[in-house]
Amino acid sequence: MHIRSATPHDADAIRSVYEAAFPEAESATVAKLALDLLTERTVPPTIPLVAQVDGVVSGHVCFSPVTRHGTADFVGYILAPLAVRPEQQKRGAGSSLIKAGIEQAMAHDPAVILVYGDPAYYGRFGFQVEAAAGCFPPYPLKFPSGWHGMTLRSRELDSGAIEIACASPLCDASLW
Repeated sequence: MHIRSATPHDADAIRSVYEAAFPEAESATVAKLALDLLTERTVPPTIPLVAQVDGVVSGHVCFSPVTRHGTADFVGYILAPLAVRPEQQKRGAGSSLIKAGIEQAMAHDPAVILVYGDPAYYGRFGFQVEAAAGCFPPYPLKFPSGWHGMTLRSRELDSGAIEIACASPLCDASLW
């Protein structure tokens, strides 16, 4: 397995990963999010990655920056979306993508990395409910128990509640 930065040339392969990994009712929405983030220009930059197995894109993840709402103050990253082709699941592609993304995000010195997903899965990487407690997403959550974080610099998060602002492709209430 090879993890590398995703490029716009990977768009069709990335769309195919989401179409295979998500139910039909969700796949188009999540694939659009992944592709929109692929070309989104942010500071610090988004971190789109793909996993390749035998030269074929089998997984994708994106980490995009979050700021304090109403400011340009960088707070951290949010991991979204993530998908792995069903035939490659449970073979380490998702884990490798997450670990590589966290490593690349760390180069930008985030205070926190956030995720909205399955607590059992993301908990394996150090994401905890408590770490996201002071960071409020831009929209009400359908599943509040899925909001997790990984605190990296707690002193920046100790200043009270932080309402986060996300990259524009994540500014869609239906995703939350």
